[in-house]
Amino acid sequence: MPKKDIRIDNYILKAQPFAQPILNYLRDLVHSVCPDVEETIKWSFPHFDYKGSFCHMAAFKEHCAFGFWKAALMTDASNLKENQQTAMGHLGRITNMKDLPSAKNLTAMLKEAMRLNDSGVKLPPRQKTPATAVIEVPDYFKKALNKNPAAKERFNAFSASHRKEYVLWITEAKTDATRERRMATALEWIAAGKGRNWKYETPKK
Repeated sequence: MPKKDIRIDNYILKAQPFAQPILNYLRDLVHSVCPDVEETIKWSFPHFDYKGSFCHMAAFKEHCAFGFWKAALMTDASNLKENQQTAMGHLGRITNMKDLPSAKNLTAMLKEAMRLNDSGVKLPPRQKTPATAVIEVPDYFKKALNKNPAAKERFNAFSASHRKEYVLWITEAKTDATRERRMATALEWIAAGKGRNWKYETPKK
């Protein structure tokens, strides 16, 4: 029997009705592919550990997300990164079961993520945002924050470095479409109290 964390049971029960079958499917598939996986809660949403951080899932009001800890090192890294522009995870916005990759493809991704942890490979250190120069928050970003009170409150409470990381990420977008995707993701993360690089930060115990 797979070892399951009751906190994740409760997380799924509290999720929107559309999200519950998606989360249960992802959870069961992770356990099927990786029987030794351990469940836990980090940053207030379900994580799966296998020889270190492995993968994670989350549910929001209108979509779910699923991501890999070492996505940057995976074969399809560029596509996984692009999907992340529309949601917190690496599979894009998941609103129903049809949005998920096939079981075969998702199983292959999970096995690749397992191999990375088996090999002990580390993620490269993330580049630090230069501390110099004050970054001005663009008007379009201010307007978006004004429409999302929770995100605005969190953003204003962030440290200067956290705010700068978000502003740089959004303003460095090459196209309007990419900028809009990053804006939507940023508002989602900010409202949840997450910094731009929350995935690489050590969770507080």
